[in-house]
Amino acid sequence: MDFASLSLTIIYPQDPVLRIGSNLTASCWVHSDLGVHASSLFWTLNGQQLPSSLYRVLSSTNLSVTLAGLNASKQTSGDNLVCHNHKGHILAGSCLYVGMPPEKPVNLTCWSRNTKDLTCRWAPGGKGETNISTQYKLKYKLRWYGTEKQCADYTHTQPYSCSITQDLHLFTPYEIWVEASNQLGWATSDVITLDILDVVTTDPPSGVTVSRVGQLEDQLSVRWEAPPALKDFLFQAKYQIRYRLEDSQDWKVMEDVGNQTSCRLAGLRPGTVYFVQVRCNPVGIYGSRKAGIWSEWSHPTAASTPHSERMMSGSCDSKSSGDSNSTLRRELKQFFGWVRKHAYGCSSMSMKLYDQWRVLMQKSHKVRNQVGKHHHSNQITKQQHAAHTNTQKLQKRSFMKADFFLINSVFNSGSPRG
Repeated sequence: MDFASLSLTIIYPQDPVLRIGSNLTASCWVHSDLGVHASSLFWTLNGQQLPSSLYRVLSSTNLSVTLAGLNASKQTSGDNLVCHNHKGHILAGSCLYVGMPPEKPVNLTCWSRNTKDLTCRWAPGGKGETNISTQYKLKYKLRWYGTEKQCADYTHTQPYSCSITQDLHLFTPYEIWVEASNQLGWATSDVITLDILDVVTTDPPSGVTVSRVGQLEDQLSVRWEAPPALKDFLFQAKYQIRYRLEDSQDWKVMEDVGNQTSCRLAGLRPGTVYFVQVRCNPVGIYGSRKAGIWSEWSHPTAASTPHSERMMSGSCDSKSSGDSNSTLRRELKQFFGWVRKHAYGCSSMSMKLYDQWRVLMQKSHKVRNQVGKHHHSNQITKQQHAAHTNTQKLQKRSFMKADFFLINSVFNSGSPRG
């Protein structure tokens, strides 16, 4: 690069800002002291030489180039238009900024973490970026008597956001909007009005633990602690739980946990690892009637259900002992599935019914598995076989009586008796 030549050469216009699709004619002026004729010069755009058909020699010291239908700048720092001498040395350069004026910013939303700040996020309007440097300003004021202020803590990449951390007022609505501007124009978003207490979110619940429920192979107990940051606020928390299998990315969400800090997951697979997460919605802070905003999910907590007795025994019920009451047991299982589904989440009544049914069924399976193993692993005499058959019949009657007793107790009193 010849610095002496740079001081004796200029490009006009210098660093122009243009709309996409515009035409541009630029001129490279060289001082006569350089002893260079304009016809020996050439142009490049972003390092690529432009065809001579675009040039026009206006004088011995002036070479122009005309660019039609300019495309958007490839970077916000502009496109480099450079004039060279016949040896390729740079004589002068100019940056072209080709883009569009901003459109009205959209999707302006705000939230407050534990009432300690107010963060707002938005998106550029129209098709997105303007392709040239565009400034966004989040402005706000108290609705009735406040003076206009501007947020200072910005993120400068999408999604755009800004956090207000000082001089926040509760119980007073704010008016908030975003202004976008660049060298081609400006635009303003719609104004939103909100009270900080209506947009509060909080930290995820802490102390999440997941444990087994005795030896019930299809249940896990989940417990957690309320967000400590809101312990001094009057509000009614809502919680959600989601869980998934260890080898799956598909989460199942329990929507109706309510405001308690523990819950039972039922209907799980025996001998399986589950990941569990909890989140909180601080509803009705100081009487707010808004729906509230859900927190982030807690970190995943893992636990496994116990292995099924039948899976561990390596045997299955024989047809002779299972066919006669399989229909009854299937209907009983469907009944309790209905109870769990319609008892609105973690109902203590549904869990007690289900627990007693599961304990009864597991004991019956365990006894029958032991009998089955004994039957298949020993040579028994005809007399032993006859006695064994009588024992199975007595046990089967006992199982059926227990099942009928449980059903009758549910429908007659609403919960099983001792």
